[in-house]
Amino acid sequence: MVAVLVVVGAVLAYIDASDATEEAAREEVTSVAVTLADSPDVPEAVARPDPSDVLQPFAEQVRRDTGVDFITIMAPDRTRFTHPDPRRIGKPFIGTVGPALRGRLLTETYTGTLGPSVRAVVPVRRDDGRIVALVAVGITMEALSDQLTGRLVLVALVAGGVLLIGGAGSYLVSRRLARQTRGVAPAQLSSMFEYYEAILRSVREGLVLVDRDGIVVLCNDAARDLLGLATDPAGVAVTDLGLATDLSRTFASREPATDELHVTDTRVLLVNTAPVHARDRAMGNVVTLRDHTELQSLTGELDTVRGFAESLRSQAHESANRLHAVVSLVELGRTEQAVALATAELETAQELTDRVVGAVSEPVLAALLLGKSSEAAERGADLTLTPDSSMDDTVPVVPAGDLITILGNLLDNAVDAAVEHAAERAPRVAVTVRADETELLLRVADSGAGIAPDVVPGIFRRGWSTKPDGTAGDRGLGLALVGQAVRRHGGTVDVRGDAGADEGGAVFTVRIPLGPNAAGTARDDTAARDETAGEDDRAARDTGAG
Repeated sequence: MVAVLVVVGAVLAYIDASDATEEAAREEVTSVAVTLADSPDVPEAVARPDPSDVLQPFAEQVRRDTGVDFITIMAPDRTRFTHPDPRRIGKPFIGTVGPALRGRLLTETYTGTLGPSVRAVVPVRRDDGRIVALVAVGITMEALSDQLTGRLVLVALVAGGVLLIGGAGSYLVSRRLARQTRGVAPAQLSSMFEYYEAILRSVREGLVLVDRDGIVVLCNDAARDLLGLATDPAGVAVTDLGLATDLSRTFASREPATDELHVTDTRVLLVNTAPVHARDRAMGNVVTLRDHTELQSLTGELDTVRGFAESLRSQAHESANRLHAVVSLVELGRTEQAVALATAELETAQELTDRVVGAVSEPVLAALLLGKSSEAAERGADLTLTPDSSMDDTVPVVPAGDLITILGNLLDNAVDAAVEHAAERAPRVAVTVRADETELLLRVADSGAGIAPDVVPGIFRRGWSTKPDGTAGDRGLGLALVGQAVRRHGGTVDVRGDAGADEGGAVFTVRIPLGPNAAGTARDDTAARDETAGEDDRAARDTGAG
């Protein structure tokens, strides 16, 4: 391409130089011819008996001074008075003279005795206007070619220099492109790009590329879906995507992360980040996202089932001990005491079952409360259902998995808090479950140390925990999942806990609107509150915590 452009440019320059040289020659011969024709000496000399004696030396002197190739002064009948070759004086002029005889200036390219030439022919007039002679001035094409050759040398030198520079530049550009593309040809590069695009869009795992300035370079469809992004975030800063603070920090961190759990409004994500380096220079991070929501839900249900099994095992063990005691009393002949012991145990168990089932006919919640009651009793805590609890199984509520996530995690935390401070006050947990056609209310109160007001805004962030042992991945996930499940159904969580109060403990109140439009309305109300809230209490306002 560079060579073609240089050749075309050189040809155009040659044509332009040729035209310019010929045009300059025409102007020069015209100027000399007009000057001679206007000279008063020429008409006077023509009137002499032998005009050549005066005009020949005069014309030759002018020819040498101006550099033209010939000056011919002739009579109107073409008879030459002057010529560079004196032998041709007196012979007829070869060329066109008609326009000049009519009083007009004539310029032409014509082949005469000296060869092809650019010439100008003008009339010579007396004072009365009569044409008495003609003046022809010319420059041969050979002379013009010599001038043009000098210009062509310069054009050739410039073209050669441009070709050399262009070739070197092309070579350097191709070397740089080959280095940047690792020697991949353009067609292969196009195919690879199409394959990569297809892979990025079809893979189920989310992939996000973040440069070292925290700007998103690439985000595939799966990542947009997992992060809840409506548009392609390429070119947007991570901090402007509306993600949780800890998730944004992980995206932009220079340190690698492996299987970090992060809770968003609707999902539990497993995040891995790996810094990318090129030529010992940090380029940014490769972030992969996996949806952990279903697995976390199944894990929660499995934990609940495991708790039920453990509760049943402990009850079976306790029942076996009591059965041995009853058998021993029968063997000792104390049948009345054996009957009383067996009846008391049955009455206690039946009373708990009747109280729970009578108040809560929804099977999932009833089973959860019975299991957690047995588990709490085994740990020495008293879990009771408040008298105002009432829930009909015909009332439409949230899915069973979300009920287990919300109430199960709140009960686990409440029992842990109550047992931890059993030395200060009797461990107890009070549960309220109430539902009607408009709202589901779940309230859990414990006798623990409570929660200080200044930490309430952050308790629904992943990683927040009062337990000192365990890692960030093992602790601080329960309340985050509670907040996520409540937000998903447009509900709110109210947290009240005054540490050190006489009654002690914390109270968590979950309110989830029921009905076809309740969730959307609740979310709109929550969004309106979010506009005036600060960034530091983001997690609390997302769940409606107060």
